[in-house]
Amino acid sequence: MRRRLATSAVGGLLTLTLAGCSLGGAPFGQRQDPTVEAIQTQVAAMAQAQARPEATATVRPPRPTDAPLPTIPPQPTIDPALSSALVDQERLLVELYRRASPAVVSIEVIGGNLPDDHPQVPGLPDSLRGQGSGFLYDDQGHIVTNNHVVEGATQLQVRWSDGTTALAELIGTDPDSDLAVIKVRQLPSGVAPLPLGESREVEVGQTAVAIGSPFGEQNTLTVGVVSGLGRTLRGPTRQFGTFSIPNIIQTDAAINPGNSGGPLLSVRGEVIGVNTAIAVSQGGDSFEGVGYAVPASTVRKVVPALIRDGSYRHPWMGISMFSVDALLAERLGLPVQRGVLVTDVRPESPAADAGLRAGNREEQVNGFPLRVGGDIIVAINGTPVADGDQLIGLLDLNHEPGDTITLSVLRAGETTPTDVQLLLEARP
Repeated sequence: MRRRLATSAVGGLLTLTLAGCSLGGAPFGQRQDPTVEAIQTQVAAMAQAQARPEATATVRPPRPTDAPLPTIPPQPTIDPALSSALVDQERLLVELYRRASPAVVSIEVIGGNLPDDHPQVPGLPDSLRGQGSGFLYDDQGHIVTNNHVVEGATQLQVRWSDGTTALAELIGTDPDSDLAVIKVRQLPSGVAPLPLGESREVEVGQTAVAIGSPFGEQNTLTVGVVSGLGRTLRGPTRQFGTFSIPNIIQTDAAINPGNSGGPLLSVRGEVIGVNTAIAVSQGGDSFEGVGYAVPASTVRKVVPALIRDGSYRHPWMGISMFSVDALLAERLGLPVQRGVLVTDVRPESPAADAGLRAGNREEQVNGFPLRVGGDIIVAINGTPVADGDQLIGLLDLNHEPGDTITLSVLRAGETTPTDVQLLLEARP
């Protein structure tokens, strides 16, 4: 349910971890009231103190009456003309939460084996019970969440914002996009699905609002901005390689364990992403200001297939690749400083059928062996390709199995690109 990827950061190491299920130790669907616990602790301490033989009351003499201080009026409130912009923003967020919150659910999970590096919820013991978030996708009871939230679950319960609970069944999962769909048989009165936005129109700097259930605290709202676009997360590993999840949205809106599967919203109340992962300090579980969301463009393609078929077919070329940059170009004497170097071609794959050429010799690059001498992909359907993340992102965003694409490739010893036709297949 949770994976970590070491990255460098100022002041120490960061890891990428799925924001996913937070652990639970209280009875199913319930939480210990921290206020009551604190009162119980205080009462116990007082009783223990009174039981001590040496405890005696100390009588203090009465204090003299102090002379009254001069009357001081309270500070005046801020001029409405100065605060109007913030007041308008507050009203917008209040209204957005009022409209969106009823469609956001907490998902309580029974079963599944949480990994050893799953973040711990302070004060709660280890448990096989997990918790995440989700949102109502349509009026037929379909709820979108993360695959890692429900993976391995034997039973699912949905908790709505009004406290209503319902059992849910698993409809479909797609580990390659970390999306899943579950379904309830009945909806609470007045609950409506959230609209999907167009993540292609999302821009860095725009407001991002996350609603979810961090640490089991149902329907918490946090606000930030879209910090970056086109990020890539490490996806599942197959026998012949590891796939990536492309076109990820980065945000600084606070996302914590339990937020996974909840919506990332625009100020219009449209879902622009599904919160899925956070960056945390190595050895820690706290939010470091870097969160990631699967974009709405992926939701729009994957979720209908999950509802219809229970799975989704991602396009596949069948190559291993390495991004070209200026350092690699100088080291290997390449004719370009950007593009995708084909290091390996899987037999009987679309790439093999299209005649793409893999590396034919091995070089040491940054201390690691790299197969070089293969084709360099510089464009797809006429769109220049800067690196492997962009190539995967364009494939995922614009194509599906059965599409024929045109790759512009530079071959060893050539200075003019060659066009190669490739028929995409589904990932095996």
